[in-house]
Formats: sequence, structure tokens, C-alpha cells
Amino acid sequence: MHLIILRDLSIVWCLLHILILFMMLYRSRYSAKKTRFLTIVVMAPLVIVNMAGVAILGPERMGRLFLLTCTLPSALFYYYISADRRGRFLFTFCLSDTMAYWIIIVTNLLDYYIGGGRYVLMFAGRLVLFPLLEWWAYRVLRRPYMELQKSVDKGWNVFAGMSVLYYLLLAVTANFPTIVTSRPEAMPGFLMILILMPLNYATIFTAMYRQLLLYRRQKIESVIQEVRQQMEVQLANQKHIHRLKHDMRAHIITLSGLLSSGQVEEAENYLQKLLPSHEVSGEHYCENPYLDAVLSHYVMKFEELGIPLRLDIQVGDEILPYMELCQIFSNGLENAYEACKRTLRQPQQEVSIKTCYNKGWLLMRIKNRCDEGLHVEKGHLPDTQKKEPGHGLGLRTIQEAAQRLGGDMFCYTEKGYFILDVMVRGG
Repeated sequence: MHLIILRDLSIVWCLLHILILFMMLYRSRYSAKKTRFLTIVVMAPLVIVNMAGVAILGPERMGRLFLLTCTLPSALFYYYISADRRGRFLFTFCLSDTMAYWIIIVTNLLDYYIGGGRYVLMFAGRLVLFPLLEWWAYRVLRRPYMELQKSVDKGWNVFAGMSVLYYLLLAVTANFPTIVTSRPEAMPGFLMILILMPLNYATIFTAMYRQLLLYRRQKIESVIQEVRQQMEVQLANQKHIHRLKHDMRAHIITLSGLLSSGQVEEAENYLQKLLPSHEVSGEHYCENPYLDAVLSHYVMKFEELGIPLRLDIQVGDEILPYMELCQIFSNGLENAYEACKRTLRQPQQEVSIKTCYNKGWLLMRIKNRCDEGLHVEKGHLPDTQKKEPGHGLGLRTIQEAAQRLGGDMFCYTEKGYFILDVMVRGG
């Protein structure tokens, strides 16, 4: 009778470590301190209630109710405080629950068939296997999995559906119509299900890891594209300066010839015609030379499309993190340029840029016409697939650059326009 204590202690141990495993892989929308507090307040009574159910009803009957008495209430609680939604949250929840449930079932079977049902082998197995699982999750799974949750938007619903079905398959076959150890004829099929589970999750993790590699490759390609764009801007400016020098040499020769021959009036007329074109071609858009180079490049590109680029750049000669800001401007304007090329036939084509300081923050807004079918809510990013070219991975690059500068990025559609707002801490 005293060995029943081992069974009860092992159940408490299991519930505790299910929480630990889940918290390793879970992203809460609250701080770590508040998340721990809410977990203790909600989950401690839930664990006590389920332990009382085991003591009163027994583990076999309680095993049939566990889905309703523990799994669903804890899922609803963590969904409420989760930073993720839908498939991303559901897969994380079912992943930790299913791995823990697998250990619970395996240790039960080992204790029943080898340990004589005295709970000693079950308790010892759980005492060792749960820390091993957590060590593996922390050392191997946690970092890439967190990166996946943050960076990959698609594919989670399929993985979540697979994990839910697998959890239900384990729960049903283990406990219905009776506990599986009382049904010897069902044991071969049940053992095959247990063997298939690690293979199933290995397949899922392989697919997810490939998604992670694809995301990293896209980031590298995005950085290469940004470098290429900046080099093109520098090359275009060098060609522009070279052309100006060449033209100025010709103008000087002409003016020198007119003046040496005494044709002062003709020289003045020639100079009057020269000055406006020189002023236009050598126009500056802001005091910062790096941002000015980017703006000059895109002014020319939009002029080729016949679309006005309205600039309101209230940036002086402050010390600015020009690398990140050039990334933001280049990607934002490239997005706008690609969108304008697709919507040339739409009326009221224009692109506007506004930049100003406000209470220590540098605020930037890029606004352009967009496809009529494009709808983006504030706080969300358009899909990274090329269904909407120019409004995908570049936006993630902008967001990451803004966050490195202590700010953030928001984009949304409004009345046929795509609006990109970026805020960073001022220099």
C-alpha cells in the first residue's frame, strides 16, 4: 500500500515537468515574471484538483478524464497569455504534451510488464526520462524552435493538426474502451503507434528545420540585395558626378571662348540657361550624404516611371546610424517602386516620404499606391511569398533594422495606399 505514494509522486513529477517542458518552447505575451506568477496561480489549483481525482477515482478512471480536467483547461489558459495564435500555439502545446504523455505511457507499460505493477520502475523511469527530455529540448530544440516561431508564418496549421491527432490517438487507444494493458490483443498496434511517434516528430522537425534554413537563406539574399542596391546607388552617383564634370568642362570651354572674344552678353545668356539645369541635376534632398545618395537614386527611378516622389525630409546634419537608415529607406522605397510599377494604370499615382524628429524619436513614413486587393492590418506583415512582390522579406529587414535601433516598424493599407511607418531613437 505504501508504494502507492510512488505513483502519486510520479504523477506530480510528470505534471511539473510537462509545465517546464512547455515553458521552454512557449512564447508568452507577458514578462517572464508575470508569466510565472499566472502559471502558479492557475496551474497549481489545477494540479491539486487532478491529484485529488487520482486519489478518489483511481488512475485508470482519471486517465479517461484527464483530457477534460487538465489538458483543455491548461490549453485555454496558455492560449490566453500566448504571444502566438492558431497553429503555432497549438503545435507547441501538443508537442510538449505528447512527448510527456509518451514517457508516461512507456513507463506505465514497463512497470506493468517488468516491474510487477509496484510503481517502483515507473517512478524511477520518470525520475530520469523527464530531465533527459528537458536537457535535450534545451540544448538541441529550444533555440532553433524559438527562431522558427518568430520567423516562419506558414505551415503551422498542418503540423498542429498532425500533433493534435497523434495526441488524441495516444489518449484514446491507451484508455478506451478500457486501459490498454487489459486488452492484450490491442497491444501490438499500440506499440507500433508508440514507435511511430518519434518518427512522426522527426519528420516534422526535419520539415521545420528546412523552413528555418530557407528563412536564413532569404535573409542572406536580402542582405546581398541591399548591398547590391547601395552599390548601384553609389555607381549611379559616380556616373552622375562624372557626367557633371564632363558637361561642366564643355560649358567652361564655351564660356571662356565667348568671353575671350568679347561676347559678354552671349556668355551671360548662356550662363542663365546653364544655371537652372545645373541646380536641378545637383539637387540635394537632405544634409546627410548617405541618405541623400539613396534618395537621389530613387528620385531618378520614380522619374523614369513618371511618378512624383514627394519629399519632406526634416533631417539635418545630426549623427545618424546611416547603415540601418539606408537599409530602411532602400527597402521601403524599393517596395514602393515595385508596387508603383504594378499599379501604373491606377489614378493618383504618387509616392511620399516624410521624416521628422519628435521627442527624441526619428519618425519616417513612406506612402504609395498599392494593389486594390492588398489588405494589411496594422501590426501584421504581408506574406513573404511573392504573391505580393516588394512587400515581403524587405519589410522584415526594415523591422529588424528598426528594432536594432531601439524602435519598431508598422505597415498597413488605407484607402488604396500602402503606408510604412518606422520609428527609431534619434541620434
